[in-house]
Order: sequence, then structure tokens, then C-alpha cells
Amino acid sequence: MLRCYVTDRRRANVETCARRAIARGIEMIQVREKDLKARDLLPLVRRIVEMARNTPTEVLVNDRLDVALAAEAHGVHLPANGLPIDAVRPLVRTVGVSTHTLEEALEAQQNGADFVAFGPVFETPGKRSVGVDRLKEVATAVSIPVLAIGGIDEERVPLVMEAGAAGYAAIRLFQDGM
Repeated sequence: MLRCYVTDRRRANVETCARRAIARGIEMIQVREKDLKARDLLPLVRRIVEMARNTPTEVLVNDRLDVALAAEAHGVHLPANGLPIDAVRPLVRTVGVSTHTLEEALEAQQNGADFVAFGPVFETPGKRSVGVDRLKEVATAVSIPVLAIGGIDEERVPLVMEAGAAGYAAIRLFQDGM
């Protein structure tokens, strides 16, 4: 099962949560601090990359290839309408893509993504859910790993796994539940 901690420094201390996630063997950390300027994001990512050095945890930077490269992160996580995967692929080891529809997931797979995050599967503040049935449809249609995202808590993990997800990505589950 793939697990991805998605950071949110407004909710918790990201470095403390990243350290705990790495200690627990979480497979990926997506540094997703969209409002930070590159000069402020870079030192944070560098510290998390250093924490993860010599561990199985990969560090991805959300939508900021420049920061990922400068921090020597493992890869990037792109929005569905982000940079073209083929332009990013030669530069990083891992490329994930956020998707909300079957068509976006199929396109991400065709373009060479390593995995897709699909959701929000459940209701989250300000976002309507796509539902477990849509997750199952996507997980069945693509051959790359599908991570469920959106409203994932410990009670919902079995539901998304039964629907065919390869794992899950979450903010609150890792920040509040660790």
C-alpha cells in the first residue's frame, strides 16, 4: 500500500510531521505549500529531503519543478493541467499527477506519470466528492497506481483499498492522526 503525506503548514508543523512520517515508513511526502514563494519553499523542501535521505521515503514537490530540482527532491506532483510530463520526466525520478476524472487519469498514464492521485473521493472543506464508485472506475481502467485523496481517514482507508486504490494521500490523517 502506498501512503503519501501531503503537507499543510497552516494545520501543523510540517517538519515534525515529516519526521514522524519518515520514521513510520510512509512512502511519499508531497510538499504542497502552494502559497509559499520559491525562496521560502526551497529551504523547507531541502530540510525534508535531508530528513528522508537514506530512507525509502520519496519527497515530491507540488507543481514546482524548479524547487524540486534545486532541493534534489525525488520528483514532482503536477496538477492535471500542469507542466507536460514528457518535459519533466528526464529531470526527476518520480512524477505524480492530480486527477479528478477518468479522462485525466488515462491521459496522465498515457503521458508517463508514475501514479495519479484521484479525488476528492470524500467531501472535504470546499470540495465536492467524486465518490468511491468513480475511484473504482479509475483504478480499474489504468495500470499505474491510483492514490485516493480527499477526506481520507482511518475508517475510510479500507473503503478506498477495496475500491482498487493502490494507496492514499492525505493531509489531516497524517497531521492529526500521527
